[in-house]
Amino acid sequence: MTPTATYRLQLQPDFPFSAAAKAVPYLAALGVSHLHLSPVLEAVPGSAHGYDVVDHSTVRAELGGEDGLRRLAGRAHEYGLGIVLDIVPNHMATAPRHNKALWEVLREGRDSPYARWFDIDWDAGDGKVLMPVLPGPVGDELDSGELRVEDGRLCHGDQRFPLAAGTEGLPLPELLDRQHYRLAWWRLARTELNYRRFFTISELIGVRVEDPEVFDATHAKILELVRDGVVDGLRIDHPDGLADPEEYLRRLDEATGGDCWTVVEKILTGEEPLPASWPVAGTTGYDALHRIDGVFTDPVGARALEDLYRTVAAPAGDRGGYWEGTVRRAAYKVVIHELAAETAFLGRAAERICAADPALRDHAPWALRTAIRELLVRVPVYRPYTTAGGPSPDAAEAAVSDEAVRQVKAAFVVPRESSAVDVVRELALGRLGTGPDHVAFCARFAQTSSALRAKSVEDTAFYRYVPLISANEVGGDPGDPAVSPERFHAYCARLARDWPTTGTVLTTHDTKRSADVRAGIAVLSECPERWGDLLERVTGVAAPDPQLAWQAWQTAVGFTPAGELLEESDGGGGRGFGTDPETAAAGDAEAAEASWPDGSRMAPALLKSVREAGLHTNWTEGDPLYERAVTEFVEAGPAGPARRTVAAFTRTLGPYVRASALGAALVHLTMPGVPDLYQGTEREYVALVDPDNRAPFRTGPPDEKTVVTTAALGLRRERPEVFGASGTYIPLAASGQAADHCLAFCRSGEVVTAVTRLPLRLAEAGGWSDTELVLPPGRWSDALASPAREFEGGVPVPLAELFADRPVALLRTVRS
Repeated sequence: MTPTATYRLQLQPDFPFSAAAKAVPYLAALGVSHLHLSPVLEAVPGSAHGYDVVDHSTVRAELGGEDGLRRLAGRAHEYGLGIVLDIVPNHMATAPRHNKALWEVLREGRDSPYARWFDIDWDAGDGKVLMPVLPGPVGDELDSGELRVEDGRLCHGDQRFPLAAGTEGLPLPELLDRQHYRLAWWRLARTELNYRRFFTISELIGVRVEDPEVFDATHAKILELVRDGVVDGLRIDHPDGLADPEEYLRRLDEATGGDCWTVVEKILTGEEPLPASWPVAGTTGYDALHRIDGVFTDPVGARALEDLYRTVAAPAGDRGGYWEGTVRRAAYKVVIHELAAETAFLGRAAERICAADPALRDHAPWALRTAIRELLVRVPVYRPYTTAGGPSPDAAEAAVSDEAVRQVKAAFVVPRESSAVDVVRELALGRLGTGPDHVAFCARFAQTSSALRAKSVEDTAFYRYVPLISANEVGGDPGDPAVSPERFHAYCARLARDWPTTGTVLTTHDTKRSADVRAGIAVLSECPERWGDLLERVTGVAAPDPQLAWQAWQTAVGFTPAGELLEESDGGGGRGFGTDPETAAAGDAEAAEASWPDGSRMAPALLKSVREAGLHTNWTEGDPLYERAVTEFVEAGPAGPARRTVAAFTRTLGPYVRASALGAALVHLTMPGVPDLYQGTEREYVALVDPDNRAPFRTGPPDEKTVVTTAALGLRRERPEVFGASGTYIPLAASGQAADHCLAFCRSGEVVTAVTRLPLRLAEAGGWSDTELVLPPGRWSDALASPAREFEGGVPVPLAELFADRPVALLRTVRS
């Protein structure tokens, strides 16, 4: 069953299955068709997210176990709801006391039947697995007495490790040497690690689901839940980490009988298409997020913000000043330092391949390693999709392009030595053979490329290049953040044709800022001069550096309500949805401040930002003085008394933020695809990067956004064929002087969405004036109006009339 809309719940020990079951009546009334649950398999105890799986055969006890999950499904079915599960095929937690499969590998070594489960390069570790878990060098830990043997296990703090047979009575130094693993200082992971991990997180070890036996073992419970009707759909986490995503998805499709709605967390870059051969409904929707946000961003103002940013924040060109330069420098940083172990694996594999072939034997190791690094930083997407000996599609060729080869070769002083670049490219595209090393190189190059793109773009460049931080979301393009209506319509037409039941999102557990925070920031692209004036008014609060100050004050703008006082009817939404600005302005300042999101929440988010950026401090080589200065600045400025100055500023922008936030919500709910609502986003939801956005689910009073959400979800449930696989998408064009400020489309001839875009620019230009929209033939009813309003199709409708009550309209045909 394909969902009409899903609702994401973040399960955790403080919000288990039983709590989710209590929310079912509310969510059914909201209008979604399926609950979308975060991972439910056994994870590290206390995990707040569940992505650190330790046992694929068991539903997590801390959430209520399998009985609790089945009771939740039963409760959902009573209300006509299904369940979509988030599953994690790529990795498991490296917590041996909880991960039984890994425990056996550490106990028995490469001869363990579980050794095939994990991507371990045994030869690189002299037959041992490196376990970088110690807080200091192993010699220091031995001297301190922290390493010890208790009850037949090797212990350090609360960590436990198995002992190889016959080693328990040995002296500790000898005992360590006789194990199938090497306990080591955590800092060695960067260069010495010999297992594949999730990005640069050594606490998560790669799983070889390409092995049929491993696939069966790690998916048996999930498939049982699908067969039993407990689960109706699957979200596949991080498919780009897999050796062969397409083969994995085909195996999964066959195992589920081809009747399970499945979406993949695939991040598409620019106009990159999802591979048409993948047997899935589509992506989880970050590509939709980029288009929705972009159509509410002013391209002219965005460029003006960039110019102002370079003047005020004055970052170096490749350290935040210019997007492409910032991405390239970040990529070099990550590939040389953070992914050194991964590139070393590729280097060893390439060296063995060349050594075994007389025609390739004289390629120097340094040349091969240089070619690997230089080609990796030039992959313009997350990864190529090809396998050794398999076809090399055009998209894979473009990912490791002729132009990239030309650029890399130009860096070689001796031209003949540059032929190593050709060898590496052919290996990456799987065209030099099908031996074990060839297969491993081709897969690992793609996997490393994905990790490099994620770490250098999402987790570094997004935090360095910050002219308009609303654009810095997964799948976005901060260097070109605006999307024209024409490009948006073309994208939606492609979805309706090729991926009509793909997932779409606006806010997730991984977004750096919730959609409503981003709407509050994106409006700055319509008023860069006002933003510049605000910065001048808050310059009295000294910041550690101007780049941080720019980002912090933008964060405060998105995180601070637009109105001073909320009417009771507003329901405490926080940004004054439905609140008259004049009434709000007359309110009591203390009551207004009490309604603001807690400003102290900004400090951890901004501290995370500067650590990810890595310009002045980072996660592994922190600068305590700089970090203290960041915290003190945030407390004194954006979260301190100066927040009142920010509130006065955002109050003037309130109506425009309201229009954009409601418009984005309605477009998301009615465009092609299956919308996924993150918990709490049916009303105004103000949240920053995790863990701020992962608080347990709770209900709250409805607001104007809730009205829009329930109306749109109700239409999707009432008329599923309009929005489903056979539904059509037709752009509607307004006419008149303000036509570009209306985004409108018709779904299957029965539902029309019309929203206001760039509302501040619209107001400055004099409003809608003579602008009109011709609706398709028929009689149309306003699904948001009370009392009801109707419009006649085929004749022009003044947009001033259509948007008289609110800046968005949702119309449905009046059926006889």
